[in-house]
Amino acid sequence: MPAIRHTVVDSPYEPLTLVAVDGVLSRVHMTGQRHRPPEETFGEPDPRPFGEAIRQLDSYFAGELTEFDLPLNLIGTPFQLRVWQQLLRIPYGETRTYGELAEELGSPGASRAVGLANGKNPVSIIVPCHRVIGAGGGLTGYGGGLDRKQRLLAFESGTAEPDALF
Repeated sequence: MPAIRHTVVDSPYEPLTLVAVDGVLSRVHMTGQRHRPPEETFGEPDPRPFGEAIRQLDSYFAGELTEFDLPLNLIGTPFQLRVWQQLLRIPYGETRTYGELAEELGSPGASRAVGLANGKNPVSIIVPCHRVIGAGGGLTGYGGGLDRKQRLLAFESGTAEPDALF
């Protein structure tokens, strides 16, 4: 049976719950996030597995880090895993449409499937699903809410200061 642990950290987007499976980060959840599993699945509270993740999140929110370098234990279907790996390739401050991601995955007709996989991303912010927008450039769907998505994109584009995210 895997060892599941969690901790809660402050962020400009309300508290984040970090969950590790066997000591490797596998989930980052926002308060009120869509597809947030029940808290009883978060395991025992224990901040020890999260030191580097917390350090990198703090650096990101301070505007000092633009790319996370953390081991991740992503759990999903093969297609979801492909989508989440593709999300990691979207540079800081840039966006892609669902259709562009589908094309990059070699499945140009799969923009809806990409959107569904994107919405089930278990590691918010670190796997940057907030960088995916609608075909017309508009904000569409975000498990953490469109307001948070807009604030994250504004922060990364340099049009909002970290302190303005609260």
